[in-house]
Amino acid sequence: MSSALPPNSTIGILGGGQLGRMLSIAAAQLGFDVCIFTDEPDSPAARVSAKTFVASYHDRAALADFARRVAVVTTEFENVPAETAETLIDAGARVAPNPKALAVAQDRFDEKSFFNTLGIATPPFASIASQADLDAAIATISAPAILKTRRLGYDGRGQIRIKTLDEARGAFAKLGAPGILEGFCAFEREVSIIAARSTNGDVAFYDLCENVHAGGILSRTTLPAQVNADTETRARDAARRVLEALNYIGVLTIEFFVMPNAALVANEMAPRVHNSGHWTIEGALTSQFEQHIRAVAGWPLGPTTRIADIEMLNLIGGDADDWPTLAADPAAHLHLYGKRDARSGRKMGHVTKLVRP
Repeated sequence: MSSALPPNSTIGILGGGQLGRMLSIAAAQLGFDVCIFTDEPDSPAARVSAKTFVASYHDRAALADFARRVAVVTTEFENVPAETAETLIDAGARVAPNPKALAVAQDRFDEKSFFNTLGIATPPFASIASQADLDAAIATISAPAILKTRRLGYDGRGQIRIKTLDEARGAFAKLGAPGILEGFCAFEREVSIIAARSTNGDVAFYDLCENVHAGGILSRTTLPAQVNADTETRARDAARRVLEALNYIGVLTIEFFVMPNAALVANEMAPRVHNSGHWTIEGALTSQFEQHIRAVAGWPLGPTTRIADIEMLNLIGGDADDWPTLAADPAAHLHLYGKRDARSGRKMGHVTKLVRP
């Protein structure tokens, strides 16, 4: 992947959600066409892209056809099967990020084990395949703790909070899938580091984001994060180790808990652009979406300088119905994702406000 793709090349994106939509818009600004591959008819990304394949991520014939029509393939969500990326590589496609990065991020136990091999701290955790496993793990890790599915699950889905030892009884049956038990972290704040790595190994970082979640879904991101410079340096160092260990190309995000003693504890990583980085569209010299396209296309990375203090709010479900008020606010940069139904808990858009120093 050492040669840069010229404008008018076609970039393939696996997934048709809002991240694919914003990636497609950024790619178009750089002169690329985008081809979406999704199993969802009428997806948000498809409506702003040059072409769309609607097929199963396991449809080898459709994937081979897709591979022939694009110069590089990337992903907009981490739960695209890693086997899909392998199939595309077998069909001759360039894929970034690589299947290893996807596979690690798709399994919470493998992900935390990977962090630990790099010297990155995590909450205490244990693999859970039965109620007996859970009983043994809760005896060691204790409560409170969180039982999560090893695979799939996002925005608070696939999780059971265990507040007391008694609540562990029968919890594995409720989960209904192989899981991981994670010890509870009495953190001071949640932060995320958004980083990018190019085909020649250059790495760029955005300023650390401070995040607030509600119901397991990101609600608010602010910058600058209320941490000291050493904390930010340690977050960047951890991200660099992950990028280099995976030989990663593109944008990657790691979420951390900041503990009362300022220690950083890694929660999870996302091998893609991230909700907490949406502020970069207006608030940085290069958005995370343009940065990702630059990286996978073999272009130089852009500058990540933040131009203002930031408040970014997610619009969840019916929040997006307030678009007339938000559109009338001269300080609000409104983004709506073109989703047809404003279901409860569904990310419908976001709004970013800049406070210039």
